[in-house]
Amino acid sequence: MSVEVSGFLGFILLVCVIYAIVKTLQSRASTGTKVIWILVLLFLPFLGFILWLIFGPK
Repeated sequence: MSVEVSGFLGFILLVCVIYAIVKTLQSRASTGTKVIWILVLLFLPFLGFILWLIFGPK
């Protein structure tokens, strides 16, 4: 099973993931933590963004 996101929703997801990556890079978290979050966001964009909202570095 695969979930395909395209069109406007795909664009919104892309903007959200880029925002999360930028905010992660600007956080005071350790380098290892930043790398892990960025990898999660890149490989699991939808689920990764939701997890980042809940558990991500503040």
